[in-house]
Amino acid sequence: MAAALRGLGLLRARLSLAAAAAATSAARVPTGHRALPLRGGAAALPSAGRNFASQAKEEEELRVRYLDDEHKGIVVLGLNRSHAKNALSKNLVKMMSKAVDALKSDKKVRTVIFRSEVPGIFCAGADLKERAKMHSSEVSSFVSRARATINELANLPVPTIAAIDGTALGGGLELALACDIRVAASSAKMGLVETKLAIIPGAGGTQRLPRTIGVSLAKELIFSARIVDGEEAKSIGLISHVVEQNEAGDAAYKRALALAREFLPQGPVAMRVAKLAINQGMEVDLVTGLAIEEACYAQTIPTKDRIEGLLAFKEKRPPRYKGE
Repeated sequence: MAAALRGLGLLRARLSLAAAAAATSAARVPTGHRALPLRGGAAALPSAGRNFASQAKEEEELRVRYLDDEHKGIVVLGLNRSHAKNALSKNLVKMMSKAVDALKSDKKVRTVIFRSEVPGIFCAGADLKERAKMHSSEVSSFVSRARATINELANLPVPTIAAIDGTALGGGLELALACDIRVAASSAKMGLVETKLAIIPGAGGTQRLPRTIGVSLAKELIFSARIVDGEEAKSIGLISHVVEQNEAGDAAYKRALALAREFLPQGPVAMRVAKLAINQGMEVDLVTGLAIEEACYAQTIPTKDRIEGLLAFKEKRPPRYKGE
């Protein structure tokens, strides 16, 4: 019993540090938006102007957009490899990693939306043409890098939403599974199809899919390499929202944007530690999870935002949170 209590004490201490780090990163004020490297480190996008006002060029495989006006605080990461159906290449994975790393400590980021800039496709998975040219040792290294990058996305301290307006297969679905919330068009197609290629999902699919839809059903989908549409994905809990596709082909993105706007008024520090508490708590038993919640809650008590929330409630006005 003493050992168990000591272990719980250590866990609480670790969670306090993690929650403090999340709160600190939320309170860190940058001098401006950090430039996000694109095209393997070439010229980067500046902070966005009005709504989609960025200087993106057609050849950029990952477009990073800071939205403005009523969407201020929302960042959109757009996959843009039309010639390869947004397949995950070494270069694209590298750019994703750099972009996610830049978002981690940016106070102005409140929600991240992952979408496709290519109509009819979200992400077709790994770039198999590139994979075929790799030595077996290179394959292992690439899969490890892709897994680490998707884990980095999953561990972003702010809410993340995957807008699936087209096909998401293999690594593409694993990418979506790493997001907190998934929205899809009813016509979208999704599946972990790796067993067709005599391999298994290697970027988190075997772990995140059963945690999302249950062990038995996840096994069935992976064993069969079955592809489901948006309606079935919603019925089994793979996605949170399903919408009818529109003429522009961006119905899921528009729903994701509306959802992200619901998150914007909330306290930034609270959002970060709430995500931390949920993510960490889901991996342990209830008693330990409640201890995690307690440690995370404690990080919100000394914040200026908490006092502002109470004052705003008393004065019957919208709160003006600063993430401090």
